[in-house]
Amino acid sequence: MNSQSISRRSVARGSVAGAVLVAAGSAASRAAAGSARPPELDPGLYTGALQAAISDLSHPPAISAQLRAAHGTDHWYGTTGQADLTTGRAARPDDKFRAGSVTKAFVATVVLQLWAERRVELSAPIGRYLPGLLPSDFARITVAQLLNHTSGIPDHQGIPDASTPEAALRHRFDRWTPHEWVRTVTHGPLKFRPGTKQEYRGINYVLLALLIEKLTGLHYGEAICSRVLRPLGLTRTLTPGDDPRLHGPHVHGYLRMTDGSLRDATVYNPSSTWGEGELVSTVDDLFSFQQALFSGDLLPPRAMEKLCALPPAEVRMLKDGSPARYSMGLQTATVNGVTFWGKTGEMYGYRTRVFSTFDLRLRFVLSYTPTPLTTDEDMINRVVAALTSYNS
Repeated sequence: MNSQSISRRSVARGSVAGAVLVAAGSAASRAAAGSARPPELDPGLYTGALQAAISDLSHPPAISAQLRAAHGTDHWYGTTGQADLTTGRAARPDDKFRAGSVTKAFVATVVLQLWAERRVELSAPIGRYLPGLLPSDFARITVAQLLNHTSGIPDHQGIPDASTPEAALRHRFDRWTPHEWVRTVTHGPLKFRPGTKQEYRGINYVLLALLIEKLTGLHYGEAICSRVLRPLGLTRTLTPGDDPRLHGPHVHGYLRMTDGSLRDATVYNPSSTWGEGELVSTVDDLFSFQQALFSGDLLPPRAMEKLCALPPAEVRMLKDGSPARYSMGLQTATVNGVTFWGKTGEMYGYRTRVFSTFDLRLRFVLSYTPTPLTTDEDMINRVVAALTSYNS
């Protein structure tokens, strides 16, 4: 079977789109691709392959990596490298790190909970809930179109250039409010008629976080905490707001400067990723969230169908015309005949991948700390190849 690589593309100021994927043709075929019971495996060879997949810290250049994976009832955790170059200690599964756009899976979960409670309509225009915030054309974008990145919202204007590692660090303490961030995309017309194309945009989830606040009367992070984190006991996951520091044991992120020197990029004000990429979490917490989400503990069946609903087949990716690959909160990729659902995340010095088959038979949480500002996906490709090799 052909293997499709999982790759990424960057969006301004550290928010990240995720996997390039090949979606199966129907919901039934997607479910079938991920539901076959894995065959018996040699535990030594299998865990050796997983450890090898994360142990190469040269491709891409990285300081550390952690992987928690499950193959049926077999669970495995591995780590390599250093969580902190000053102390030299290894990363641990309860160490905090910046999870980036994995935030969006939590935001989508809360929005779909509110939909299941009949407090919001997915087909309703966002302007109904956030009046006066957006120009009239933008206000007609529906909640569903924000969830699945078919809104057509244009690119940001008037934000600092962060295209080099030096610039990224120079602007690391810039502070943005969500309303200021929204205003950077409302200076021109929509890119396309909403619902007709797909383009991954973090701003969609800034608006959804504002929607959560409007409907619940809570900061969106507190809504996530009360509806997801506290019920699941995810005590080390949080939305830090303007706090630039990671408190308690954590993994440091580093960036390689253009002169070759290495700088610690851990301390960073994440306000420009409010609602879309500011989550701080751990490998263990994300593994538990993944288990709860796909077990149906957080969403009823009809909401789970929405979470994994791709746009109609005629909706294609704006950039290259490939099939739409983002659902109402997740993204999908088929590798070696196995269909995964999940989310990618990235902040300067950090990269996170959280993927599972729909039935939880194969799943993983990968967190690593690449040093280039942009880099390839060699590590995630090695992990997925190792996980799926026993399903061929």
